[in-house]
Amino acid sequence: MGTHGNRWMRAGILATLGAATITFAAPANADVDTDFTNQLHTYGIYGGKDYNAWIGKIVCKRMRTGLDANAYEAATFLKLNLDKDSTEAQVYQFLGGAIQFYCPDQRPVLERLAGQPAATAPVDEADPGPAGPPLPSER
Repeated sequence: MGTHGNRWMRAGILATLGAATITFAAPANADVDTDFTNQLHTYGIYGGKDYNAWIGKIVCKRMRTGLDANAYEAATFLKLNLDKDSTEAQVYQFLGGAIQFYCPDQRPVLERLAGQPAATAPVDEADPGPAGPPLPSER
């Protein structure tokens, strides 16, 4: 093969390694769906990454179009579509994460919720007050 052949082989190997390095390098921008999933895991919310991302994007669309007018309505939608054992806290954590990752323009929805006084008396279904009635499975 000689010295000339070794140079071509070495150049070919270096080119292949260079292409592999570029291919396997971490992406410049992280995957938003993965980041959302990782945040959900810190709350003890598990499930399919694609499903959770899909539900998060849908809840944002529902708020943007006015289908869900407030955080309670958005949380009700989530409660009906997340794992049946999800707690009310997890539902609102999911909502906060969805807003953070997919629709930061909807932060005022959470800010309005945060500004409401906590309910101290049992909720009356006829007059649920500012926080709304319990989420569906909490009844």
